[in-house]
Amino acid sequence: MRARARKCDYDGGMADQGSTAVDESRHSDKPDDKPDDKPDDKPDDKPDDQPDDQPNDKPQQGERPHLGADAWGALLRVHAAVVPMLDRELQAARQLPLAWYDVLLELNSASGRRLRMSDLGAQVTLSRTRVSRLVDELGAAGLVIREANPDDRRSAYAVLTAQGRTALRGAAPVYLGGIRAHFADLLSARELRTIASALDRVVEHARRSGSAGGRDGRDGRAAGDG
Repeated sequence: MRARARKCDYDGGMADQGSTAVDESRHSDKPDDKPDDKPDDKPDDKPDDQPDDQPNDKPQQGERPHLGADAWGALLRVHAAVVPMLDRELQAARQLPLAWYDVLLELNSASGRRLRMSDLGAQVTLSRTRVSRLVDELGAAGLVIREANPDDRRSAYAVLTAQGRTALRGAAPVYLGGIRAHFADLLSARELRTIASALDRVVEHARRSGSAGGRDGRDGRAAGDG
């Protein structure tokens, strides 16, 4: 999780490691590559137009700090438990680490399938050194190339290759299947919508706070990062 807390690494430790949000349309560059929608295994607990917070669900006086800590702890535990499973499954099925998948996904979604190194690092929440090392590894595998930035000698582009796009298409069903098996299938559609909406508010707040604070936000990176 970003909000200046460190993300769990894939071996269960802590590191500045990103994990991409799940928008299935981003995991394929052809509409017919998108997996068929799977019906929800659990019915919604209530109609969509019914508010999630009923009056008797409001936290009691002094209860909110405990609820916040419990929810935050649960979020960290889910990340620490599920992300390593996704990584192991990707490596077993496609010999592709999850960190590589995240980089390929961001490049595939970018205009021209290229990003400045600094922008790529911000997208996958990696340090400049770490993203540079990942791009070198992907380059050695033929999945990404570096290109000089003609407008700024201090920066370079990471560019997705055709081989990289093929690798991403092959890995996407494994990744999305893992998310369904280890996360989505355990929750109702209403719960999934509530979680997504709530966490989007947290991310937006963190982005605004980071931008105001300078280097902590994507819009506040120091000039010359590249």
